[in-house]
Amino acid sequence: MLGKRTDYLCRNYFIVVKTALISVFYKDGIDELASYLHKQGTTILSTGGTQKYLENLGIPVVPVESKTTYPSILGGRVKTLHPAVFGGILNRSDNETDQAELEQYGIDNIDLIWVDLYPFDETVAKTNDESEIIEKIDIGGISLIRAAAKNYRDKLILSNKDQAPRLLKHLQSNNGDSTIEFRKQLALEAFQTTTQYDRSISMYFAGHESTPLRYGENPHQEARFAGDLNGVVNQIHGKALSYNNLLDVDAAISLIKDFEVESQSVFGILKHNNACGFAIRPSVTEAYKAALAGDPVSAFGGILVTLSAITKEAAEAMNDLFFEVLIAPSFDEDALPVLRTKKNRILLELQDFDWSSKTVRSALNGKLLQDRDNKIVSRDEFNIVSTTPPSNEQIDDLYFANLLVKHTKSNAIVLAKGNQLLASGTGQTSRVDALNQAIEKAKKFGFDLNGAVMASDAFFPFPDCVEIADNAGIKAVVQPGGSIKDQLSVDYCNEHKMAMVMTGHRHFKH
Repeated sequence: MLGKRTDYLCRNYFIVVKTALISVFYKDGIDELASYLHKQGTTILSTGGTQKYLENLGIPVVPVESKTTYPSILGGRVKTLHPAVFGGILNRSDNETDQAELEQYGIDNIDLIWVDLYPFDETVAKTNDESEIIEKIDIGGISLIRAAAKNYRDKLILSNKDQAPRLLKHLQSNNGDSTIEFRKQLALEAFQTTTQYDRSISMYFAGHESTPLRYGENPHQEARFAGDLNGVVNQIHGKALSYNNLLDVDAAISLIKDFEVESQSVFGILKHNNACGFAIRPSVTEAYKAALAGDPVSAFGGILVTLSAITKEAAEAMNDLFFEVLIAPSFDEDALPVLRTKKNRILLELQDFDWSSKTVRSALNGKLLQDRDNKIVSRDEFNIVSTTPPSNEQIDDLYFANLLVKHTKSNAIVLAKGNQLLASGTGQTSRVDALNQAIEKAKKFGFDLNGAVMASDAFFPFPDCVEIADNAGIKAVVQPGGSIKDQLSVDYCNEHKMAMVMTGHRHFKH
């Protein structure tokens, strides 16, 4: 037996699905939940193809037009847009006027609304026929979803087929009832669905519809890009950008935009979203050569980025290197013929743009949103905690290394000297491992670490890292601080005449 609502408290925390409206494009998962509802005595309203599908399962269905007294019209554009439907969804169970009006106009309450949306993105991906694309802009469905989500205290809203098994399990576990916490979560997911759907449509009308990519991270994965890529970079040569290219381009631009220097050139080489070479020098050619020296092996197939115009001299210097992408604000006319000798090489002109203030990534069938890490700790903000202060040259290198470590996958260590990345340890489960990786790599490519500096993305819980750095010849360290054992690292620096500064800002990057 279904539970019953007995008082105001129950009405606001549990609801019984007496009537459900089911109208879906995708029929996946409909059989089990619809059969359960039917067995529980739920009256099911439906339309068109969904109605026929349910009837073929032997589930009785009440056509929506029997409630609206209007048939589906305008080629299916108008089916559910009627007070008999929306009144049944938007009424509040504890509002006497709402309930009186339902009775006055003969409107039945609807407890569960199961609606998905026309496949707009899929249609854009497979055709350029504008009339077909326009017809896949859902009106009734998105209105039903929003109405039900708005009234989540009294309604259940399913906005995609993947939610059906969860709802079935929830109802079975609660004797046919649903909790308000569960309904609110479904409402959140509904608004996330409508937000993404509206974004896809607005991007299409703005001319920035999602673009199919060759494949995702691996050839067996399909992938698309949805966004205004032309507002960030203008591609002037080469093959289409891939999924991995776009991730690297994003990382490269994020990094390079933190380095604004006057009268000098900044150059970076990235591989798998991490800098493997980076340098600041008087000219773009010198900066490129210094960056390449940091790791000429990893540079193969990498992403090159600079804030300087690419000269013919620079183009000739880098032309023998196989690289995927070169990003620069401009290219001298005599540099382009040199770079275009490789037909697949991607050349991108960096546009003047502002990053979104938020970053978004998928997680656990949902999304994680956070503020973008825009924090840059200036030299003046460095807190010198050691008795031996850093020299002016070390201060410059510490600033340089701290910016680089901010853009390096955690756990991260960066070693630098003379505005040049000597080596980094990236993505390690131990900070000691990250440091040892960086030291070994620097030595492999012939760098002398005497006088170099070290940057860490997070604090040192023990003095082991500063001791290892000291033994390698590193004499200045920048770290955020914040460990209850900070003083152990400071004491080691004081005993061995090392300089240490703290920034007060951690830069984890996962």
